[in-house]
Amino acid sequence: MSATKLLLIVPLAAAFAYISLVGLMYLSQRPLLYPGASTARPPEHASWGENVYIRTRDGETLHGLYSQGEPGQPKVLFFLGNADRVSNYGFLARALAARGIGLLAISYRGYPGSTGTPSEDGLLTDGIAAFDWLSTRSDGEIVVLGQSLGSGVAVHTAGERPAFAVILVSAFQSVVSLAQTHYPFFPAALLIKDPFRSDLRITKLRQPKLFIHGRRDAIIPLSSGEALYQVAPEPKQMLVYDGSGHNDLWDGRMVDDIIRFLESPERGVPHLSP
Repeated sequence: MSATKLLLIVPLAAAFAYISLVGLMYLSQRPLLYPGASTARPPEHASWGENVYIRTRDGETLHGLYSQGEPGQPKVLFFLGNADRVSNYGFLARALAARGIGLLAISYRGYPGSTGTPSEDGLLTDGIAAFDWLSTRSDGEIVVLGQSLGSGVAVHTAGERPAFAVILVSAFQSVVSLAQTHYPFFPAALLIKDPFRSDLRITKLRQPKLFIHGRRDAIIPLSSGEALYQVAPEPKQMLVYDGSGHNDLWDGRMVDDIIRFLESPERGVPHLSP
């Protein structure tokens, strides 16, 4: 093979490989973004609280677990991360129930026990449906709690419904910015179907806001959470746990900080946890 042909073939092969990778990223992005989606059925007996089913305005049915709490006390509406399960939060439900606080955690569309297929529009619709369902069963304030991907659902829900306060755990600016961080060689802004632009939506949120993030988070870097915090309106506060990453945040310290905020969101958490 001549040198001239080789000089033509090598860049063409590299361009073909790059275009193929871009196409693969585009086609596989939703399975990557929603790894917890599954057709599995929830256990017949709830691991905590009670099994509930919520109808969305576009005809899907969401499974959730619900701990009612005491009359007049706050209720927490919890939007989980993208690979999580509602059954994992019995420890949180019990800690809240000890203070009379209720908890509703929902399984997004396409996740175990819920119908449909996940997408940004779908999850945002799920968030509104869950808030509306809880509001008909609550005579106290509703506080929206979102973790990781759920932070995007929480920000949107609190901007569209009268949430009393907002807690954002491992929050991000947008899925676009995360994709650009993790895949810097791809045109993420042109490829992402579900951008989850929390950085644009959070400007509507005038409620008290608590941000919690692990300094060692390698999935959603602290810098992304801090950037969202910077554009969020007051009142707000941020707790950074120095020894924690993305999947090891939940412990007694974090539960205590959340309860302190729930019981006094205007004053906020009175200390910065170590």
